[in-house]
This record gives sequence, structure tokens and C-alpha cells, in this order.
Amino acid sequence: MQGQDGERDRHGARNGGDASPGAPGGAPDGASAGTAAGSRDRAPAETSAEAPATTPAGVPAGTPAEAPDAEPRRGRPRSAAAERAILDAVIALLEAGEPLAGLSIERIARTAGVGKATIYRRWSDKEELFVDVVRDMEPDDPPVSGTEGLADLRVMLESLRTRGLAQRSSALLHNIFAQMKSHPKLWNEYHGMVIAPRRLALLEAVRRAVAAGELRDDLDVELIDDLFVGPMLVRTVHRPDAPLPDDLADRIITALLQGLAPAGRV
Repeated sequence: MQGQDGERDRHGARNGGDASPGAPGGAPDGASAGTAAGSRDRAPAETSAEAPATTPAGVPAGTPAEAPDAEPRRGRPRSAAAERAILDAVIALLEAGEPLAGLSIERIARTAGVGKATIYRRWSDKEELFVDVVRDMEPDDPPVSGTEGLADLRVMLESLRTRGLAQRSSALLHNIFAQMKSHPKLWNEYHGMVIAPRRLALLEAVRRAVAAGELRDDLDVELIDDLFVGPMLVRTVHRPDAPLPDDLADRIITALLQGLAPAGRV
């Protein structure tokens, strides 16, 4: 990965800012890692604990200005600082050697300096949070035109190459992926939120290329997609020692367009 701390700073958090990260969680700080791996730590008591039971004399009950610690109303903008602190807390714990399965919401909240409710306002469970942590550590998905065929396909193949380089250069990112694959729920979450949309985008680029006459129209588009993506995945995933040169995406596209049969045999 290209400068992990710098990468995280560059990504930042998504969406605006609420004023308070929330009150500390109601569960004991010493909750075991084993229990956390199989539970959801929803902590409904936190919300009620954050709202004052009474209001000062002379002020109508329920006045927002007199309840600074109350849970924010639905629709209130997220806090970019709190979200950044939560992502950084997970990464810091992983860097310290904590396994994914051993991270509890309580531990993450304490490390980030926020309440559990602050985490659950952003992520429904640990798996969803961990997927965002991985996306935060990976290079950004590059923008594509959405109208081009082969040009967009090339951009996305290059993105596969750079993500492969990131995994090779970051022992932490490589280790996280290894752990994710041994936790089916987490891997399925990552596949549904990240891999599946990327695959769909590649298929749409292939369809545009076919429609524009850049690729044959007598082949199944999924087969064409596999022919382009397959070589890059072999290099980045199945052959970790194989070179990933800067022009690899261009070489794959050129080889497929020209064909592999010797001249005169096609």
C-alpha cells in the first residue's frame, strides 16, 4: 500500500458532521473478544442514558438546547471526525496484532473515544464496519466515463493492478484479506458491497464496447469479461510473485484484441 497513514488521511471520512460522537457504551469495558465475535453489542440502553431524565427549572421538557448529550435526531449529518476516529481505531488495533474476530464494538469505541451508539449510527454490525476499513485502506476506485467501452475497461483493469500492488506492499492489508476469507459472513459482506459492484461495472463496460463495435457481438459478454479480468486476477491473486508492470492492462487488452493464433491461422 502506498503510504498507509497518508492513504487513510487522503480518504478521510464520508459525509458531513454531527457535534457529538455519543456517550460511552453501557457494556463493561472488559467484554471478552470471544463473546464479541459472535454478538452484536446493540446496547439500546446507551440511547436512554445519553438523554437527561429532567430539565432545568423553568425550561419546557424536551427543549433541544437543554439536552446537549441527547442522541441526535434521525437524519442529522454524520461527524466526519468521529467516523475517521472509528476507522483509525480499527486499523490501530489490527496493527497492534488484534485479530478481526477478536475486535468488539466496545473495544473499538474505547479506542476511538466514542460511544457504541456512535458506531451503530454508521454501521449496522462489525462486518459492515470492517468492509469500510478495508475500502479505506485500498486505493480509491478510479472514475470512469460510463459511456466508453474499451477505455473504461482499461481503467478498471488498471485499478485491479494497483489494488494488487497495494496488497503486496502492505502486510497488514494482506493479513486482513487472509482473515476475511476465513470468516464467511465478513467475506460475503465484502463481496456484496465491493466485489459484485466492480464486476457489474466491468460487465457494463464490455457491453458498451460490444455495442460500439469494439468487440465481437457473437460471444457471451460474461465470457468476454472473464477473458479480460482473468489474466489480471491470476497475476494479482494467484501469482503473488508475478510482475505487475505499468503497461500490464494494455498488454492484456492488446493480446486479446489481436488474438493468440499465429498470423495466417485464424
